[in-house]
Amino acid sequence: MKICIFGGGAIGGHIAAHLAREGSPEVSVVARGANLAAIRRNGLTVQTPRETFTARVNATDCAAELGAQDYVFLTLKAHQLDAALDDVAKLVGPQTALLPPTTGLPHYFFKGGEAADAIDPGGRQSALMPPEKILGVVYWIGAHGVGPGVIAQDGDKTGCPLGELDGTMSPRATALAERLTAAGIPSKVTPNVMGAIWMKFVNSLCWNPIAVLTLARIGEIAESECAPLLSAVMEEADRAARKIGIEIPQPPERRIALTTSAVAHKMSMLQDLEHGRALELDVLWRSIQAMQRLSGEEMPLLNSVYALARLRAKTHAASLS
Repeated sequence: MKICIFGGGAIGGHIAAHLAREGSPEVSVVARGANLAAIRRNGLTVQTPRETFTARVNATDCAAELGAQDYVFLTLKAHQLDAALDDVAKLVGPQTALLPPTTGLPHYFFKGGEAADAIDPGGRQSALMPPEKILGVVYWIGAHGVGPGVIAQDGDKTGCPLGELDGTMSPRATALAERLTAAGIPSKVTPNVMGAIWMKFVNSLCWNPIAVLTLARIGEIAESECAPLLSAVMEEADRAARKIGIEIPQPPERRIALTTSAVAHKMSMLQDLEHGRALELDVLWRSIQAMQRLSGEEMPLLNSVYALARLRAKTHAASLS
């Protein structure tokens, strides 16, 4: 089983290290810069509440060296995906399953039209990743980079539910879920992976801009006067999803409770803000606009939150220049 993790950041490194330690699959990581150098030199180190371990993994910045894979986890930020597609293509063979990022709504949520164009301009993603090549996946992994090649897990629980877009229980999905579980990342095949992806998307959609606006960790947000706003924007987004036939497995309060189990975690967008990195606000904003067009459901709260968050990102960037 050849598995490539395309993107060696916190989530990609966490998954790669667990799989490499488990030992059965042939695991590789596509990374770059100081992170790549550290992985080559020292391996990947993961710190969890229960243990710290280091695993050696084949790392490269040249995807063509690796050849066709059985599975490719695309653990990039959603706004980085288009620029990486040519390299990703070098990992794809007739039997390759691709697991795209889901920070923003992935292109396969939309079947053509104006909404799809907003998510995948020019159709490059859908050309490389048609539905039959995709396994949907949700990364319920709170983690952050401590330094190059070193990842700290936030909170005790992790999981990667995955599944076929059409809900079938395929051998390729079952095999990967078993491998992840054996490696220490609980995974199961869900017949409603679209609903699971929606929940994760809305989690990012709602928590991230509030974290950027308040500079607060998860626990601080949950215990503040912002908590009712968080629930309200989730409910607003869920109404749009139901309009286009998405079955949402859990209500907002259960999803909020799951997220707040990692009280000290900083949302990824807040981490990016603090480190001067580009934020995924535009990707999420395009997803909001696409859902409003497709569902006919207005999202005034989300629109307002994102207008504020985008202004925060603009003024913060100006302060660094």
